[in-house]
Amino acid sequence: MTSKAAAAAGAAATTALLAPGPLTQSLPEQIAAQLAARITSGAYAPGQRVMEQAVAAEFAVSRGPVREALRLLEKDGLVTILARRGAQVTNLTIPEVKEIFDIRAALNGLRDRGIAEDPDRHRLLPLLEAEVAELARLARDPKRGDDYVETVFRLNRLLTAASRSVRLRTILGALAQQTLRYSRLGLATEQRRRQSVQHWQELVKAIREGDGERAQRTAEKRVLDSRDAAIKKLEELEGH
Repeated sequence: MTSKAAAAAGAAATTALLAPGPLTQSLPEQIAAQLAARITSGAYAPGQRVMEQAVAAEFAVSRGPVREALRLLEKDGLVTILARRGAQVTNLTIPEVKEIFDIRAALNGLRDRGIAEDPDRHRLLPLLEAEVAELARLARDPKRGDDYVETVFRLNRLLTAASRSVRLRTILGALAQQTLRYSRLGLATEQRRRQSVQHWQELVKAIREGDGERAQRTAEKRVLDSRDAAIKKLEELEGH
């Protein structure tokens, strides 16, 4: 990379870092969010090292905030910090996907049941219906797989924020980034996305009708289907 190109890249990264966002985010949190987006999108591959010095230069900051950002990513399960070797993007493994998705199936089931049984659920419905309609549109376009996954991620954040349980919001929030990489595998095919949108449409109906049991059952099935598809994809990758 030429010095001019490097300068341009650094300026772009700094602009992205300083772009308007949640006012409560610290500098390390902003850096962590930028790096997390790269990891979950696959721009940083599993096993790849994340070099403190390179990240600090890119964002025009000292290594202190970068080091703290990497600790935040380690807490989220996106990197592992190794003694004298620095940070490394965690590998995707079948045991981990089983563990994470089994937990998410139970927690999402509780979350969605609570929302369906909430007397104020109708306030959420217009936004939920709009997002699921967008999912249905994206599912019909084989080239919009990444957009579909991002919309699912946004939908889950919407539902988590709507939960009245503080503990449930905290736990699901902590799992969100770690789950996203596996969700990309679980929703990688057009067939899986069409199956997924049917689950989301079923959830909308359950919430509209106040059917908590149906909402819970639908949520669990949605997550477990994604788990099984992600495992199948990982098995195919390991076979190669």
